[in-house]
Amino acid sequence: MVLCDVCGQALPSEAAARRHLRRPSLCRRQPRSPLCAAAAAGCDELRRQLETAQPEPGPPGSLHPGAPPECPFCGEAAGRELEEHVRARHGHLLGAPGSGGNRDLELAQQLQTEEDERQRSEEEKREREEFKKLQRQYGLDNSGGFKQQFLKNMEREVDRGRMQPFEYHKRKADMLESLASGIDDGKTKTSGVIEALCKYYQNENKDVRRVWLSAGVDHFHSSLGDRGWGCGYRNFQMLLSSLLQNSVYNDCLRGIKQNAVCARCQIIDFHKPTGPMGTHPRLFEWILHYYSTDNEGGAKVVCTSRPPIYLQHQGHSRTVVGIEEKKNKSLCLLLFDPGCSSQQMQKLLKQNSDGTGLKLLRKFVGSLKEKQYQIVAVDGVLSLEEKAARCRASQVLTSEKIP
Repeated sequence: MVLCDVCGQALPSEAAARRHLRRPSLCRRQPRSPLCAAAAAGCDELRRQLETAQPEPGPPGSLHPGAPPECPFCGEAAGRELEEHVRARHGHLLGAPGSGGNRDLELAQQLQTEEDERQRSEEEKREREEFKKLQRQYGLDNSGGFKQQFLKNMEREVDRGRMQPFEYHKRKADMLESLASGIDDGKTKTSGVIEALCKYYQNENKDVRRVWLSAGVDHFHSSLGDRGWGCGYRNFQMLLSSLLQNSVYNDCLRGIKQNAVCARCQIIDFHKPTGPMGTHPRLFEWILHYYSTDNEGGAKVVCTSRPPIYLQHQGHSRTVVGIEEKKNKSLCLLLFDPGCSSQQMQKLLKQNSDGTGLKLLRKFVGSLKEKQYQIVAVDGVLSLEEKAARCRASQVLTSEKIP
């Protein structure tokens, strides 16, 4: 049972209640408006009365079409000048008049400025840290030069029981004497390795099809005074030792001045890998071409007159003294590393060497996987005309990029 909300009559269902309300003749009482108590002919009429007396809320100005818009802050009618009225009367709520922007814009600009300053500060901090790393790596962090590092490392050896005090004082005196004279004492030098390699390859072929060796070169290793940062200097010693032994370059290097230019050099940048898995086969091919050009004879062991090649990458450098071509056509570089001691290099001088010492020198394609490599190769003596041109161009170093 359902009761009528207007007259209280009991009805059998909701459908009957709806029909009852829609037909005033069925309802015993007329519905009245709750706003004005006026009687209505039915529920539909009552709904129309309510909508007329209290319409649904709408946007500003919809109650009175054609009325001027009102200020959203003070309610005053502003007409077409609403924007000017708001700026003039209530500008302090939006931002300072004539400032060219509101507070949101100023805040956004301030935040952007702070972000730019933060990024700039972080970048400067990162650059300082990277520069300090480079200084430490190459011994330029004011922690001491060759002399200071030499003494510190010897003191450390004495503390660890690896060096006797009398040896410390003897080596200190020798080092100071060498520095005073400006002449290398030769204690880091090993000579005759190229000649020993030539004899070894002539007697032991095995899996090597052909091998090209550079002109004679002395090996120099890092000492207690330059360990960790002196590889570049030691490699230059190796290259210069070869040029001084080579009759092609010996005359032009004799009595050389600091700013003199006499040798033709090439700088080659292998600035990205040219093979799978980050390898550099083009580097090996270039070195093979360097040593094999003008040396295309049928001999298995070719002792060329070419100087060694200076090879460097980030953090280290070595000297290329030859290249092997295996029977399977693969290539293998022969490198002098300043990190190898004289004791290790002297093993290669033994007549009964079985070749195990070559592991110190051999580097296959898969062994060189740095992102970038750079080589410096000496390629002949400059003519007088070339010297003049090179002197003018020497202020700017240029290199060839491969690929």
